[in-house]
Amino acid sequence: MKLRLSLLLTIALLTRLPAQEFFVSPHGNDRNPGTIDRPFRTPERARDAVRTARLDRSTKDRREVTVWLRGGTYQLARTFELTQEDAGTSAAPVTYAAYRNEEVRITGGMDIPSASFHPVSDPNILSRLPLESRRDVLRADLRSLGIRDFGRHRQFGHGLPVVPASMEVFWCDSVLHLARYPNTGAIDIGEIIDPGSKPRVGDYTNRGGRFRYTDPRHAHWAGLPDVWLQGFFNYGFADDKIRVAAIDTVRHEVTLSAPHMYGLGSGENFNQYVALNILEELDQPGEWYVDTLSGNLYLWPPGDIAGSRVTVSILEKPLIALDNTSFLVLRGLIIENGRGLGISVEGGADNRIVNCLVRNVGTVGIMFGQGARQTFPHITADDYEGVPVSREVGSFHSHMYLNSVWDRHSGTRHTVEGCEVYNTGSGGIILGGGDKKNLVPGGNLVTDCRIHDFNRRNKAGAAGVIVDGCGNRLVHNEIYNADLQAIIVHGNDHVFEFNHIHHVALNSNDASAWYLGRDPSDQGNLVRWNFFHHVGRPDRKWTMGVYCDDATCGVLIEGNVFYRVASYGTVYSNGGHDIIVRNNIFVGGYGPVYQLKSMWYDFGADEIPYFFGEKGIYTRRLTKALDITKPPYSERYPLLKDWLDLLPDGTTYVGMRPRRNVFERNLVAQYDETFRLVGEFAQTDFADNYMTKKDPGFVDPDRLVFQLKDDSEVYKRIAGFQRIPFEKIGPRKPEERK
Repeated sequence: MKLRLSLLLTIALLTRLPAQEFFVSPHGNDRNPGTIDRPFRTPERARDAVRTARLDRSTKDRREVTVWLRGGTYQLARTFELTQEDAGTSAAPVTYAAYRNEEVRITGGMDIPSASFHPVSDPNILSRLPLESRRDVLRADLRSLGIRDFGRHRQFGHGLPVVPASMEVFWCDSVLHLARYPNTGAIDIGEIIDPGSKPRVGDYTNRGGRFRYTDPRHAHWAGLPDVWLQGFFNYGFADDKIRVAAIDTVRHEVTLSAPHMYGLGSGENFNQYVALNILEELDQPGEWYVDTLSGNLYLWPPGDIAGSRVTVSILEKPLIALDNTSFLVLRGLIIENGRGLGISVEGGADNRIVNCLVRNVGTVGIMFGQGARQTFPHITADDYEGVPVSREVGSFHSHMYLNSVWDRHSGTRHTVEGCEVYNTGSGGIILGGGDKKNLVPGGNLVTDCRIHDFNRRNKAGAAGVIVDGCGNRLVHNEIYNADLQAIIVHGNDHVFEFNHIHHVALNSNDASAWYLGRDPSDQGNLVRWNFFHHVGRPDRKWTMGVYCDDATCGVLIEGNVFYRVASYGTVYSNGGHDIIVRNNIFVGGYGPVYQLKSMWYDFGADEIPYFFGEKGIYTRRLTKALDITKPPYSERYPLLKDWLDLLPDGTTYVGMRPRRNVFERNLVAQYDETFRLVGEFAQTDFADNYMTKKDPGFVDPDRLVFQLKDDSEVYKRIAGFQRIPFEKIGPRKPEERK
């Protein structure tokens, strides 16, 4: 009898109950029961109803719950939070989804009624506007609509925290531009009068630089209170946005209010900037300006204002936050118009973000794990001090640089699938997860997504996807339209497969499509079966495809296709070890197909103490953050153990001399330059490669189909060359993902 009761109980527990459903509509009421006929009004009310329903432990683990959001706009005054209290289970997940593919918009902004816009009549404002725009610019009084938080412009850029945007304006889902000069292109930095202080070398006197301007238009901005310049003020990988302190119209000089990390520089074709936040430059459709004193928005509409949706961003916090929760699904939602993050995920496991659209946010679209908040009072690099913080990016890069095994609490086995992330201010997705110190994989995944146009504000470090930790995957994605990197990597054992990466590193220098650098322990990363094309520009001398920087080690680059990639090396290594380049197709590059610099015997000779010294970066990362002479590193990467050993000469470290690099069984077609090895001990073993100026038998090169025909001569020329599954690269259709 007891056995029978036990069996019946087990069957009851394993039997899945019908899904429980709640409905939400912008036209609903939170006093309603949440049915399809009488829906709730807010997602928060539905969340609370789910919590109540799941208090019944007899059904909690067996009944899925779905919150159906009906079409319309849900304006958030605060973050929509889902916590451990809202978690589902593996057998009974909790889902928040658009009902029957209706358009569900979760917004951190506010729509401005077209009736609120009027022609400008104030003579003082009209006199400031360009003559050609006075009849077309409209004014809306935001304060009369209850909007009083306009945000504020803040300095951001290389080595600085990622900060929320000030108020931005969107027109029918597209980003409009803050009034600027010039409308297209940029202004060359003129003669440097004073580079300003240089925080990168420990100069914290906080002196803004001074330079001679090259465009007489600057004279019109003298005396204006809040003019900002954004551009590349020294190196081509380090952008900055800095407020103007003064414009001297006699000497034709601009003085900046704060220093740039490296001090000002000029003379390179990327040493340029644009001027922002200037009412006097509101001179074309699609530009706008907010007067924070009066609360007036001035807009030259790009179309008929009647019936068009004009939205201003308001919410600085993430629109949605998943905190230490698991088995939650967000499906088919549009998340948009915030000043900060779109979605923040911290901790938990097995959450899924599926077929969502994340756009028009001020910083990053989706972030897994913590960011950081700087506590050191100045712009800095090596002297950085800070603390981890939830729900913001902040000083993520600086904190990671000084804490290479930082566990950001990104959770495990999370998935972003079939999403589109675009028009973001400071990057697309930050994907953490896993334990680098102990080499425990996170198992987090970004797959079948389109990520593009993610550098609206930050350029440096604002990649399409940043991956850190250990054992995460980025597969079947398309990443494109970027000023700098598509992918930035920290950590170990990550997999990058079947991605289509193109038109990136378009406005930068010393930049690439895929980047990993400055930590020899970041090993086991796989770059396989990807298609890279149109990376960099021929007129920028330092752009790369796959960039293994500053002694990167242990990367396998296999089965990729590269076309029109980079000026300084389609594959480039600065002093790396164990870089294996195998079975790839390289076509039509405008620089060397492969370059390795033995950096310590070239440009890095003066920096050996900075890297190898007692307090050097490598010493900290290989002996203090972790120990390469002990498990798990000594077992997983035994060839790394002697990296910091001195050679018999007593001054040279083992890690200074590249070893075990291989370039084999690759097709190199239509390259003017093939290999470039620079510096003593620049070692690479070349074997069984085929180089030709002809078409070796591509299926359709005019349509960028670089699959080899079955009868291509390559299979005869390179013994063992494996067919690359070119047709599988990029996002798949939903039915192909299973």
